[in-house]
Amino acid sequence: MTREPGLFDVDERLRRLSDIGDQLEAFATVVDFEMFRPELETALRYGDGAKGGRPPFDPVMMFKILVIQAQNNLSDDRAEFLINDRLSFMRFLGIRLTDRVPDAKTIWAFRERLTKAGAIEALFMRFDLAIREAGSIPMSGQIVDASLVSAPKQRNTDAEKTDVKEGRIPEDWKGHPAKLRQKDRDARWTLVFGKARLREDGTRHADIAIPVFGYKSHASIDRRHGFIRRWDVTDASRHDGRMLRRGLLDRTNTGTTVWADSAYRSRANEAFMDRHGFRSQVHHRKPQGRPMAPHIRRGNAARSKVRAGIEHVFAQQKGPMALCIRTIGIARAKVKIGLANLTYNIRRLVFHERSTALA
Repeated sequence: MTREPGLFDVDERLRRLSDIGDQLEAFATVVDFEMFRPELETALRYGDGAKGGRPPFDPVMMFKILVIQAQNNLSDDRAEFLINDRLSFMRFLGIRLTDRVPDAKTIWAFRERLTKAGAIEALFMRFDLAIREAGSIPMSGQIVDASLVSAPKQRNTDAEKTDVKEGRIPEDWKGHPAKLRQKDRDARWTLVFGKARLREDGTRHADIAIPVFGYKSHASIDRRHGFIRRWDVTDASRHDGRMLRRGLLDRTNTGTTVWADSAYRSRANEAFMDRHGFRSQVHHRKPQGRPMAPHIRRGNAARSKVRAGIEHVFAQQKGPMALCIRTIGIARAKVKIGLANLTYNIRRLVFHERSTALA
């Protein structure tokens, strides 16, 4: 006869999870999530309950669910199931076995309210302030780069593609609101060129062009601590270099050096950095039709060793966090990527705290 698990059995299982290493428990230990409550309450503007109805779930707990989703790349339906299923999720959220659990529709509605309120920037900056207050101020310069984030592909006719690119709604969509809601008019196609392998005789195959549909995540990290300090989201076709002058550089960094790949090298960017007191360490481009000078090649190689720091950020987001876009529109994509950036910074803070404890 199977024995029903008791309270002590649950406690023992949680102790075992702690011994194995529960990352969400580490999140809760290092981060006081109550810091987000003022920004959440300002964005959500819940009523006082005078009109009756079921009271809303605690906004901090709901925000923690979004962090769980960003950490594990969970859809709303999958998040609902795993919150009911996993003790580690329940402990992180402060939910008991007998408590009511938000369903998928409630999670979606909560995120939509944050999206419409434009709250993700304030939430991100609130945690950035906490990082600074903990002693991790931006230091030693900054590294800038961008990464493509795929989104659901759109099956449009050539005429519809032309209308979308020119900012118009195709005529066939106007009378079908359900169809229009499923059409992403903000995401764009772009090409990623992969480096071709060398032939046996030493010559190189033609570079491979891979089409990608979605958005582009632009980020700037501080070199000293590796936290994301500034970020933005555009469609995938937006050129990386143009974003350097649009708020991507952190002027509070104690260092003035900026590292970036050759996509960011232009006269306009160099003049902008010089005018605002930044020191450029942007890669030089190879001269067309001529070999690169040895001293420039060595300089680029040295810059690459530093610039690799931001590649590790994108690798974490696309690897363990499996970042991708499942939603429609750039506003929702910005929330998705913003939450991924905030969650990455939480992971990074946990890493620093553990490193300090072991030192």
